[in-house]
Amino acid sequence: MERNQLIDEILEKYRPAILADYERYRNHVYRVFSNCILLDPEVANHEKYAIAAAFHDIGIWTNHTFDYLHPSERQAKLYLPEIGKKELIEEITSMIHWHHKVTSFQGMHQKTIDTFRKADWIDILLGFNPFGQKENFRDARKKFPNLGFHLFLIRQTSKRFFKHPLSPLPMLRK
Repeated sequence: MERNQLIDEILEKYRPAILADYERYRNHVYRVFSNCILLDPEVANHEKYAIAAAFHDIGIWTNHTFDYLHPSERQAKLYLPEIGKKELIEEITSMIHWHHKVTSFQGMHQKTIDTFRKADWIDILLGFNPFGQKENFRDARKKFPNLGFHLFLIRQTSKRFFKHPLSPLPMLRK
């Protein structure tokens, strides 16, 4: 997979907020996007996946929180009208909102939301695919290495646990 101009433009805008985590987050975004393309080769959805991937965890840095879903959705809601894509707000913010859902998503925009959910889980699980598809998700891991992203997540989870022991992973959805 080659670079995606839209992803690069979005992330560059947030580079000052992401700072030292920029490369590891960018690579995570690209791995999730690559996984989406493997799961859903329908070209009409690729732009949606690129935007959702770039924004899905951005609230960690823009709002300095591990309870980042709503701040990430808010950033996407601000961005989409800027590029003339206001009609995608509901679908893309839903992709962000449900991307940590443990079970399949049912409802409006089911295909893109569930594809995005699976793509992120596959990356969080280091390329392991519990969803049954036979695609090779490891190629994206080679091209866009982890660079400590999972260690970053473990540290963030630990910090959150000590501050909020009854809600260590507020982003998980059933």
